[in-house]
Amino acid sequence: MQTISEVADRDSYQQLVDLLLEEHLITLADVDKAGRLAGRSDANSFPHLLLDLGMVSEADLAEQLARVSEHEWIAGKDIPETPQLNGVSPRFLKEFSVAGLFFDEHRAGIVVVDPFDDYIRDSLSLELDREIIVHVGTRSDIEKALSNQYAVDDSAEGADEVIDDDEDIERLRDIASEAPVIRYVAVLFQRAVEARASDIHVESAEKGLKLRLRIDGVLKEIAAPPGGTAIGVISRIKLLAKMNIAERRLPQDGRIRHQVNGKEFDMRISTAPTTHGEGVVIRLLDVEQVNLDFETLGFSGPALERFLEILSLPHGVILITGPTGSGKTTTLYTALTRLNDTKSKIITVEDPVEYEVPGINQIQVKPEIGLDFSSLLRSIVRQDPDIIMIGEMRDIETVNIAIQSALTGHLVLSTLHTNDAASGINRLLDMGVDDFLLASTVTGILAQRLVRKLCSHCKKSYQPSAEVISELGLARVMSQQEATFYFAAGCDQCEGTGYRGRLAVLEFLVVTEKIKQLVMSRALSSEITECAVGDGMASMFDDGIEKAAAGLTTLEEVVRLTKRG
Repeated sequence: MQTISEVADRDSYQQLVDLLLEEHLITLADVDKAGRLAGRSDANSFPHLLLDLGMVSEADLAEQLARVSEHEWIAGKDIPETPQLNGVSPRFLKEFSVAGLFFDEHRAGIVVVDPFDDYIRDSLSLELDREIIVHVGTRSDIEKALSNQYAVDDSAEGADEVIDDDEDIERLRDIASEAPVIRYVAVLFQRAVEARASDIHVESAEKGLKLRLRIDGVLKEIAAPPGGTAIGVISRIKLLAKMNIAERRLPQDGRIRHQVNGKEFDMRISTAPTTHGEGVVIRLLDVEQVNLDFETLGFSGPALERFLEILSLPHGVILITGPTGSGKTTTLYTALTRLNDTKSKIITVEDPVEYEVPGINQIQVKPEIGLDFSSLLRSIVRQDPDIIMIGEMRDIETVNIAIQSALTGHLVLSTLHTNDAASGINRLLDMGVDDFLLASTVTGILAQRLVRKLCSHCKKSYQPSAEVISELGLARVMSQQEATFYFAAGCDQCEGTGYRGRLAVLEFLVVTEKIKQLVMSRALSSEITECAVGDGMASMFDDGIEKAAAGLTTLEEVVRLTKRG
């Protein structure tokens, strides 16, 4: 392990580390991690490094730096809103997080994050020919003050218009290239990865930005950057995704390949115009740790056996249903991976291509040039595929081509947005599919949701009350197996949520002869579900209850995301 003196190579920094350890604001593990990064040539000063790594809050760091350096701590409200260091480049001030506090005949006052950075003090003293009086502040207060002192209009006015002036576009590029903005976006990506977030939501608000991370399916708000850097953060993300930073009227899609902590991440970027500017959603995909395994996803028992049996058929249509974010695409890729061998030609039509799978021919939809699902499907059928995967059944033309493909001996896999398996049949009928074609081609419909998995470090067992047992019908499960139910306690490992990771709860409807007769008679989805359950299908609710009884999730999660079948 790195010693404190190796991490903090000055006496002042060593005193800072001692104080932070004494106040239990950092741990020796934090010191070790900082030590591994501090020696890099491109590393920031030690206080900035602690902030970038998220090891200590800005306020705690400023308080301890003020104690060690014996410099006054200045609150953000006490920093003037007008420039105080005339003649000093705003770019220099923003890059080194320096705000002017006062300026007179002999002295100039500044607020900095790191009061021990001699370069800042010496450079300003030489430039201004004055004694530099150093004060300590938080990085966010300094950056907010700089945005006021060197104001850039960050309001939503004109957000619905495209910027076509070369000077304004260049100004946007300059803002997006400023050190605080670059640093903030990098830290945002790192924080999202370390929090195991699947999505980052960057939402323009009336004043600044609203930032949220989706962790295990639930959104969690995090601290936003200072108001003055809002337009810079969005522009920075759009630049990285090779989007048109001048276009704010229309939605855009892009992609970023980014390394965090030495791991490669594929980020899918989507922007949309909103009342106060633009909203950006970033989907995070860890390309190195995509686990395409049915058991790991939560498939088990008779449902898995039935699904694999239908998947082995040479032709037919298999549908995966559920709302956005329910893991449909991951299930599709897991199925394709299982089917992928040298004897079968697999072609996919996707928007976008989520995962790149060796041995599979994957095609990206490009509607802007007329390359949509239906036009691509008409072409790829002539490519002699054995298996076709369609990202989503979006219109009747796409559905009809998929059904015709199944009729001519192809296995077709796709997704559909419905609440349960039986509703998938009614949805296709409502779209205009002939009942006899549907009955003769669709072989199985899988519906799924993703529930949060209990944290193995802190889950606590309990006995459900008699009322809960009666209301949820737990007696049957408890009599059939050794059931132990748990609640989410919360610990450091799961950041107090009690959950870590997700798994699927599902129901798989096999289109039997009885189901085909109901399809032909256009029966209600409730009748189809009742028949499927009679044929051995376990509903999503029942599958969830069994997983709760096995200690994998909680009853609350199952009730939240499913309904009784």
